[in-house]
Amino acid sequence: MSGSYTILLSGLKEGHHAVDFEIDKEFFELFEESEVKEGSLIANIEMDKRSTHLDLIIRVSGSVRISCDRCLEMFSQPIASENRLLVKFGKSIDDTDPDILSIPIYENELDLHQQLYEFIMLALPIKRVHPLDKNGKSMCDPVMLKKLEELIIEEEKEDDPRWDELKKLMNDN
Repeated sequence: MSGSYTILLSGLKEGHHAVDFEIDKEFFELFEESEVKEGSLIANIEMDKRSTHLDLIIRVSGSVRISCDRCLEMFSQPIASENRLLVKFGKSIDDTDPDILSIPIYENELDLHQQLYEFIMLALPIKRVHPLDKNGKSMCDPVMLKKLEELIIEEEKEDDPRWDELKKLMNDN
C-alpha cells in the first residue's frame, strides 16, 4: 500500500495541523472496480489533534474523468466536497460509523486512502452527463445523440375509456 495518503501520528503534537495530498491516476488504480480511472484533485486536510481524538476537515477539489450516462464518451467532471471525520483513539479499529473512525491508541499512522475515495465518489453527481456549452447545447457526442433519437419509440396515444372514471375521481378531490 502506498503511503502517500497517510498522516504520521507519532510525534504529531496537539493543536492545529494541515496537510495536502495530490490525487491522480495512480490513486484510482488502487481501486480496481472504480468507475473513475483518472483525475486531478487536491485533498486539503485540516486537523485538530487532541489527546483522545483527531478532528479532520477534508476538502477535495479538482476534476475526474468519467463516462457520460447519455453518450458513453469520457468527460471531465468537476468535484468539490467538504467532509468531517472524527478519528478516536481507542482499543481497536472500528469503521462502522462513516463519520467516526476508531483506531488503536498505539497506531503510528492514519491511512486515509479509503476515506478520500469514498468522499470523491459521494461528490459525483447522480446524473453524469456532459455539461452544456456556452450556447446551452449539449457537448455529448453528436453521432451518438442522433443514434439515440433514431431508437426512441414514439408512444401511441390511445384514449382508453377505463381511465375516464379515475380521472373523474382525481378532479373531484
